[in-house]
Amino acid sequence: KRQENLSRELALDSSVILINMEHNHNSNGNSGKIYTCPMHPEIKQEKPGMCPECGMNLVPLKDKKADMNHGAHMTMSSPKEGGHENHHAMMEADFRSRFFIALIFTLPVLSLSPTIQQWVGFVMPTIPGNDYWLFLLASIIALYGGWPFYTGAVHELKSRNYGMMTLVAVAVMAGYLFSVASTFIFKGMDFYWEISTLVLVLLFGHWMEMRAVRGTGGALKELVKLIPAVAHLIKDGIVVDVPTDNVRQGEKVLVKPGEKVPVDGVVVSGQSSVNEAMITGESKPVFKRAQDKVIGGTINFDGSLTIEATNTGAESVLAHIVKLISEAQTTKPPVQKLADKAANYLTLAAILGGTITFVFWTFVFPQPEGIVFALTLAITVVVIACPHALGLAIPTVTTIASSLAARHGILIKDMRALEIAKKINYIVFDKTGTLTKGEFVVTEMVNLSDRSEADIIRFAASVESNSLHSLALAITKEAAGRGISFGPADNFRSVAGKGGIGEVFGETVLVGSESLMQENNLDTTRFEEKIAELNSKGRSIAWIATSKEVLAVIGLADEIRPEAKDALRGIKNLGITPVMLTGDTDEAALEVAKTLGIEKFFAKVLPENKVDRVKELQQGGRIVAMVGDGINDAPSLTQADIGIAIGAGTDVAIESADIVLIKNNLNDVLAFIKLSRRIMSKMTQNLVWAAGYNIFAIPLAAGVLYPWGILLRPEWGALLMSLSSVIVVINAFTLKINEN
Repeated sequence: KRQENLSRELALDSSVILINMEHNHNSNGNSGKIYTCPMHPEIKQEKPGMCPECGMNLVPLKDKKADMNHGAHMTMSSPKEGGHENHHAMMEADFRSRFFIALIFTLPVLSLSPTIQQWVGFVMPTIPGNDYWLFLLASIIALYGGWPFYTGAVHELKSRNYGMMTLVAVAVMAGYLFSVASTFIFKGMDFYWEISTLVLVLLFGHWMEMRAVRGTGGALKELVKLIPAVAHLIKDGIVVDVPTDNVRQGEKVLVKPGEKVPVDGVVVSGQSSVNEAMITGESKPVFKRAQDKVIGGTINFDGSLTIEATNTGAESVLAHIVKLISEAQTTKPPVQKLADKAANYLTLAAILGGTITFVFWTFVFPQPEGIVFALTLAITVVVIACPHALGLAIPTVTTIASSLAARHGILIKDMRALEIAKKINYIVFDKTGTLTKGEFVVTEMVNLSDRSEADIIRFAASVESNSLHSLALAITKEAAGRGISFGPADNFRSVAGKGGIGEVFGETVLVGSESLMQENNLDTTRFEEKIAELNSKGRSIAWIATSKEVLAVIGLADEIRPEAKDALRGIKNLGITPVMLTGDTDEAALEVAKTLGIEKFFAKVLPENKVDRVKELQQGGRIVAMVGDGINDAPSLTQADIGIAIGAGTDVAIESADIVLIKNNLNDVLAFIKLSRRIMSKMTQNLVWAAGYNIFAIPLAAGVLYPWGILLRPEWGALLMSLSSVIVVINAFTLKINEN
């Protein structure tokens, strides 16, 4: 239960950010407050308290009349306002201070302990009142250092949800009280003040755990800091500095060189290079000009930009990233549920095992030391069986993984996808906009006239500059790329669905389909052989002609992403089969498949039939992932076992996916699969260590090898149990994203 709360508290940090984004700028000066639950923002009341839905503390808002309908600048609430962003930092600081204080008192306890002196082979001179000094020092360690565990146990007992904290408290107090009894009540056996020092390693484990949790919350907070506090609002032709909170959709702001872009928007005027690395992970600056989109939090380099705000506050790209991360942290993979259940059973098993051990060595196989011996072994079983490591095994990995992935442009919306990813058989890629850029480029020209290629391109670009059709844009881009000057054709007229006609340097020029040529009585037969060749490659074709003859044909194709081939090769090397879905003809699909090395593809697939193709691949229990970016990809993203949305895709596609790739780079599909395998490997390592330790140590602690002279003492049990917790936390910290 405690580990579930960890995930919820971590998500709570993000929820506070989101609530503040929605409310922060709406204060009207009223000093009154209302309180709401970050997990259930629909709940509002005028007094502090607990949420009736989830039991979380209510968070105060800035104003009673806070309006939920407006966005705002992203801020973090202060500790005085009851915010949770410092909650884990405070917990980390508390565990750290308790650890060092306990360490100060532990060193003399270990030095004064007769058992430790015997181990190291050095006997210190007897100190007057040695037993009392040990009692005093160990009491400080056990009571002060162990206080967080006792309070946690009280909460578990009150809720009748007995778990890890209960068993930790029982183990520590059992060792401590046994030491008191063996010192002041019965003699004849060693006493175990050193067992109380297990608190030291427990504190270290929780310190590292809180550090991991705070790291993720801190990553979210750093995202929030990307938004500048002040924006240069252009109002009635005058530039006025205002809080970024106050910028509304449709308003224009000026971004000067070297400044951060305050809101998401579209460039209205100006040109500049913008560093989007903090959002996309792409280090190369992106050139921006009129009509280009910019993202709040990115850095403007060398020119001034005037942008029109499109998304502010809770609707911004950064806000969506925070939301996706916070939602992911409330989910957990199936393996964590297994670990939670095992930890709960181990709690009961520890109490039961300790009882059985005590009964066995007291009544069934009594020893000369009598009840003291039986009690010693029973306490060792309770200490050794503490499922602390098992409880930490999965949450520490998932917490670190979600933050690590987010910093590299991979948003894991559902942690369950991590476990599924290792079983993927097929990854289905939508072609247009996913494997390709969704932008046409000129691939070849067939010129059967006496005009130069430059003249033909100039003719075509002049006519097409009057059109916004994707093929027209490709032709004008080709002319610009070749350095060919052109201007809008005179007397342009569009022929619906067929192309356009205009006058260039006094000549009538036609650019469009073959039917446009035929309608104007132009002979196309001499191009038949070349057209058949272009069709076999799946090219789109644009015809260029004057009023007298057809000059040339241009072949165009959707440009393949430069990283696609390498990404697909890497995916195949992992034993996964890539599959392409497209609505294009068989010829066009085959050409792309050959270029990318894809052996399996589906062509002529209508949007509504994409789901059927995914279902077809899923037959026989095969695991299918789907990568897409468009609205028509949303149903298939949902149908697939794992939906992966390209970050530049539509909101619908992103909402339907389990994984979002912010950088819009196919290499991140490969990176996600590799990362998921490393994450699952870390989880498995932690589970094997934690569970294996318990399976091996509990029988040993119960004395099964005692007839052969092997006995696990309580202090050894305490040390091993504590080290087990530290090991799983440190192992989680070694997770990296850039391993091969």
